[in-house]
Parts: sequence; C-alpha cells; structure tokens
Amino acid sequence: MINLVVERKWKKAEYTIGRFYVNGAFLCNSLEDTDRGLDKSMPLKSIQMKKIKDKTAIPTGTYIVRLSYSPKFSTKVWGKKYNGLVPEIVDVPGFSGVRIHPGTDASSTSGCPIIGDNKITGKVINSQKRYYELMNDYIVPAHKAGDTITITIR
Repeated sequence: MINLVVERKWKKAEYTIGRFYVNGAFLCNSLEDTDRGLDKSMPLKSIQMKKIKDKTAIPTGTYIVRLSYSPKFSTKVWGKKYNGLVPEIVDVPGFSGVRIHPGTDASSTSGCPIIGDNKITGKVINSQKRYYELMNDYIVPAHKAGDTITITIR
C-alpha cells in the first residue's frame, strides 16, 4: 500500500503550497489552487457554492489514487513516458479529472496537485523530475503489484 499525503502549509490568495509525503517520508512540495476551506465531508451543494472553477484546491480528505489514461496529458513528454497513464484522484466531490502531474504555477493546476520544489514564491521547479521519482519509485510499482494507493489532503 502506498500512502501519499499533501500537507497544506502556505495558503495564499492565488495558490497553496504544501509538503508532499510518500509513506511518511518527505518527497517534495506541492502546489495547488486556492484553499477555500472545502472538506470531503461537506454536502456537495456547499462545495459547489464555494468552488471557483479552475481556481480551487480539492476538498481535504482521503481518496483513492489510480493510474488512468489521460487524453489531455498523453501528448506531454512526461505523459508519453507512461503511455498516457497519469495518477488520478478519484471520487473528489464537486471535481472530476483530478490528477497529480507536473507544472510550474497555479495556472497549470485547475484543481490538480502539482509536485516539485518550492524555491520560487508561488511556483515549483524540478516538477518533471519529482514526477518521475513519484511514478518510477512508487506509483508504477504499486500499480503493477495491484497495491492500493491513497492520498490524504490536509
């Protein structure tokens, strides 16, 4: 079993920076859209009222992660490497197509957690490198072994 954790630490008006852990060990930082205080246990209607499309971080809570094909990302260099398979966070209330992927700033999130190193205010660098580490060392082996992968956003 693989347990991913996003610990949101620095909540700004336009983005949220966190720490990204795999099985309790720090891997890198995370970058998400604005945290609007959503929680998985809230009624869907409340989530929908507070959510701003493409500018809202997903609700806190624990979710299943699976590798699934993404037409959108299958043409990216990092997507081609895995035949278009990208980690998808499933059953996020009020959201769809939420994936962990590389990027640089909040304009590339659309609700998805991006991973990398937060060395520049409001951005991450080395995102593709960190993505390859996550995929090669954890996600792909777990997927091949049929292990469960979860992510907790807090």
